[in-house]
This record gives sequence, C-alpha cells and structure tokens, in this order.
Amino acid sequence: MSTSRLINGVEVASHFRDVHHQYSSNKEGIWLFMVTEILMFGGLFVGYIIFHSLYPEMFAEGASYLDWKMGFVNTLVLIFSSFTMALGIYYNQVGQPKRATWALAITVLCGAIFMVIKYFEYTHKFHMGIFPGNLINPEMMAEHGHPMQHSNLGMYFGFYYCMSGLHGIHVLIGMGLITWVMIRNMKGEFSPKYYTPIEGVGIFWHIVDLIWIFLFPLLYLVG
Repeated sequence: MSTSRLINGVEVASHFRDVHHQYSSNKEGIWLFMVTEILMFGGLFVGYIIFHSLYPEMFAEGASYLDWKMGFVNTLVLIFSSFTMALGIYYNQVGQPKRATWALAITVLCGAIFMVIKYFEYTHKFHMGIFPGNLINPEMMAEHGHPMQHSNLGMYFGFYYCMSGLHGIHVLIGMGLITWVMIRNMKGEFSPKYYTPIEGVGIFWHIVDLIWIFLFPLLYLVG
C-alpha cells in the first residue's frame, strides 16, 4: 500500500521521486490512454473511408439527409468549449480559482448544448424512419417525401450512428469529468502548484473536440 508525502506543499505518492516526476508520469498516462481512444476512432475512420470509396453515391445520398448547419453549429460550440477548457486550466495556473470555476461551468454548458442539438438530429431521423443497417425503414422515409434511392443506405447510417453516437458518449463522459474537477476546484483542492486532474481532463476534452472536427466533414459534407 503506497503512502504519500508533502513536497513544496504538494502531496506526492511514495513511488514518485518528486513533484515533477509525479506530474510527468500522470500526464504521460493520460496521453497513453488518449492514444487508445484515437486508435479506436481511427479504425472507424478507416472503415468509413474504405466503404465510401466503394459506394460513393450511396454515401452522398446519406449525407443529404443530414443538416450540415446543425453540424456546423455543433462544431463552433465544441471549438469554443476547448477555449473555455483551456481558460479553466490557465486560471488555476495563475491562482484564480473562481474564474476557473466559471470557465469550467461554461465548458459543461457547451457540452450540454452539443448534446441537445444531437438529440434533435437523432429524433428527427427516427421520426423519418432513418435507422442504422437493416433497421432502416424505406416505407416511413417515402411517407415523409424522402424515398430511398440506394438499398444499402442503412450502411451509411450504421457508420453515422456508430461514430457520432460513440463520440456523444465521450462528450457525456467529458462533461461528467469536468463537473468532477469543477467541484474539487470549488473546494479549493487545486492551486498553481497542483492542477494535474484539471489538465488531464482538459486533454481528454480537447481530443474529443478534435475527433468531432474530423467527423463533421466526413459525415455531413461527404456529398
């Protein structure tokens, strides 16, 4: 069972040499985890590109059912949230915890706006009978004035729901993590000497935002 000790006012676990060793190890661990996340989404990207090259017209038809304006708004929301997340880290670095709390709260709000827009996108498609794979309903689509042109259109929406849904789950996880560090910040647990958890959550959030910047053109602008 590991113990800890105080070094320059920072609690350092016994298996680390000093504050710098603990900080660099924690940061490397976060980046190693994020590499696995990138590999997971990377596999989906590769699959998407392969099937898009095989069925370009079908993928173009699928993209025509998406509202690029809503996707663009969500892109702006996430880019702004990366800025406020960076502010949350910066304000802790300079010893301004109240401003850091506000920046983190705005970041959570941006995540909520993103998910609300995604909710409206999903429910609209469900209403039209647009589901992934073999669950797609051509009769419902025709009733809403959108007859299906390609019989394998469900493949495109299989990618769409899988990729955007998996990303949405990460947004929800990120919102939970940001709320966690925000509460800890309000309790005064962070300072210019110790803000590693906020920075780690920030790295996660920035990667999630970066993935969306790739997803938006692939899914919404492919046609």
